[in-house]
Amino acid sequence: MSGSAGIQQGSPAIGAAGSAPAAPGAGGTEGSGATVGSARIAVKKAQLRSSPRPKKLEKLGVYSSCKAEGACKCNSWKSQNPPPTPPRTDQQPNTFNLQDPCRSCSHTLGDHVTHLENVSEEEMNRLLGIALDVEYLNTCVHKEEDADTKQVYFSLFKLLRKCILQMGRPVVEAQESPPFEKPSIEQGVNNFVQYKFSHLPSKERQTIVELAKMFLNQINYWQLETPSQRRQRAPADDAAGYKVNYTRWLCYCNVPQFCDSLPRYETTQIFGRTLLRSVFTVMRKQLLEQARQEKDKLPPEKRTLILTHFPKFLSMLEEEVYSHSSPIWSEEFLAGSSGGPIPIHTVISAPPVARPLYYNSSPVSVDPSSCGSVSPARKTASVLEPSPGGQKRKPSEPLPHEETKKLRIVGDIPMELINEVMATITDPASMLGPETSLLSAHSARDEAARLEERRGVIEFHVIGNSLNQKPNKRILMWLVGLQNVFSHQLPRMPKEYITRLVFDPKHKTLSLIKDGRVIGGICFRMFPSQSFTEIVFCAVTSNEQVKGYGTHLMNHLKEYHIKHDILNFLTYADEYAIGYFKKQGFSKDIKVPKAKYLGYIKDYEGATLMGCELNPSIPYTEFSVIIKKQKEIIKKLIERKQAQIRKVYPGLSCFKEGVRQIPIESIPGIRETGWKPVGKGKELKDPDQLYSTLKTILQHVKSHQNAWPFMEPVKKTEAPGYYQVIRFPMDLKTMSERLKSRYYTTRKLFMADMQRIFTNCREYNPPESEYYKCANLLEKFFYTKIKEAGLIEK
Repeated sequence: MSGSAGIQQGSPAIGAAGSAPAAPGAGGTEGSGATVGSARIAVKKAQLRSSPRPKKLEKLGVYSSCKAEGACKCNSWKSQNPPPTPPRTDQQPNTFNLQDPCRSCSHTLGDHVTHLENVSEEEMNRLLGIALDVEYLNTCVHKEEDADTKQVYFSLFKLLRKCILQMGRPVVEAQESPPFEKPSIEQGVNNFVQYKFSHLPSKERQTIVELAKMFLNQINYWQLETPSQRRQRAPADDAAGYKVNYTRWLCYCNVPQFCDSLPRYETTQIFGRTLLRSVFTVMRKQLLEQARQEKDKLPPEKRTLILTHFPKFLSMLEEEVYSHSSPIWSEEFLAGSSGGPIPIHTVISAPPVARPLYYNSSPVSVDPSSCGSVSPARKTASVLEPSPGGQKRKPSEPLPHEETKKLRIVGDIPMELINEVMATITDPASMLGPETSLLSAHSARDEAARLEERRGVIEFHVIGNSLNQKPNKRILMWLVGLQNVFSHQLPRMPKEYITRLVFDPKHKTLSLIKDGRVIGGICFRMFPSQSFTEIVFCAVTSNEQVKGYGTHLMNHLKEYHIKHDILNFLTYADEYAIGYFKKQGFSKDIKVPKAKYLGYIKDYEGATLMGCELNPSIPYTEFSVIIKKQKEIIKKLIERKQAQIRKVYPGLSCFKEGVRQIPIESIPGIRETGWKPVGKGKELKDPDQLYSTLKTILQHVKSHQNAWPFMEPVKKTEAPGYYQVIRFPMDLKTMSERLKSRYYTTRKLFMADMQRIFTNCREYNPPESEYYKCANLLEKFFYTKIKEAGLIEK
């Protein structure tokens, strides 16, 4: 994030203060050590340029060959009294004149610098700048350990030294000159903003532009991995192509930041999509991680921008970066779009924005984008296990566990009434088909996948490799397809590791098949003796996502395990997958005793252990259909109740006969409305007592460390489109005003407003966001205080 975003500078990527560029290849951003190094060089150049002319000639004489008569072969003038190493502070600086002899050839300094006699002061200063850059690069060559980087440093060292000898200007000799790809990264991001956000109002669009500037500034000061580091992390990537771009980046972008005698270009202006693809995944992860670590340092007005909008911006941009059909990378994009381009330019003169980001190449178990789908399984070869989809449990079938009780209706609705209502539903089968409601906002996530399964468009099989049976060609092809899907969708996972687990006979994979090819799956290992299963990989190919496959695939996996009497899942989820697993019923509250899984499952650095306990009473693949059916029944019951309520009863005549009061329950029709006698209530009857109690609770909530996102109403400039998503906003400031005006006459009004704050937050923000987490923690604290006050039962 850029300086305007409020993130402070961090530790240097290299500790040698200015001795070398900031660790090209460190896979992060430049550190303050790099900035100090660049500043020191500038100070040295300024001091040298202000020195007397003999001092300048002495400096340039070191890089000048002897021109005395007799064809002297001395290639540089060397002082008879070289300064001590290290230099002493009490020693007076040496003074030189043109008659001082060279230690090598005995010819004078003037014989070495005769070509500089008529050179202007400006040209002299330019050559002096190159001389200091040569010394700097010489230090880099000796300190650099990476072979590829050292080679580039040495080439630039020879180039600059040659420029001093020939009094020329440095030009990097290459087959291609900048820019190397069109459109550039800068133009692509411009196109992205135009493509996705041109419809927004000007203020909200300006927020997006700020995010784009922030992102481009990050790339301009991003330190690329060395080719050797990249080969270790992603051996399947195009190593040769990356090395070419890495060399170009060093020559044209990185080294010129410190050696200003070389022409400098911005990374975003000379590179395009190819380089962006090679750094985007790692860069996005490190930026978001660092933003979370430094959230306390952010000014309040920048927190929303960085913690909420920047992750969403990066997620949307990531889709366009890796999409093969994205229009933003077409050179004709703006010509065919309505409206002019939105100008986004990085501040070239801005200093490097340093952040302590650390590259971590350890594998992570599950990718959020790897949602899977499911299908009607068709039985194949004997090695192929029949899927639960082909043998679904029907509601009438007995459940696997004998101890499981039969399903029953809980509540005060008689079964006879339920059956009567069911008979009034004209076409119960229609509730099982989502064709008519597929586009509804209330459709279940897996409805589209279930419909494709019913039509035979998709199918799934539980498959695995076998060392005891004859190999089945189709199964081996599917296993290869799964390995390809996992490798492509989980780029941070080593391909060899994925291959080993997919083909390991102890692991099985629930594979999703569409048109005869694998498009996704869940790889898992069962531990029957420990009563749990470990989910290792979960992925769906990118062009088949957002179709409900992930939910349906997980539901089939649950059915499969219920049939095999295993009722617990465990998995390590990375920060991007936690939201997906929460939607599938996973939580961080592990029900399996630690002694049962410790030493059995693979531990992943930087991931969160999550678990899911299965309920054998639930037919998971039809669960959303059952819920839909229940909603229809409730709807019919409500309609019947409304018909009863609308019944007109005769008026009360008892008061004419002198009766002063009657019990409420004796009023005709009152019970039919659903009214019940009031029991021991929790409401405080005294308004002052209620006000005092609610005021105390609200003060506690506002003082909580996780209350900062909800203190005031959300600003439109900080949250574009917020009020299109959230129709009924609420915040703690508004609640304070309502409390002061005695709006809260009951505890329920107060609790409803507070609950709306948490609900709105979870609806607008992604589960992995800081705001989402704050809402959950503050909600838990709020209800603790409500219980302590006696407003609800403990």
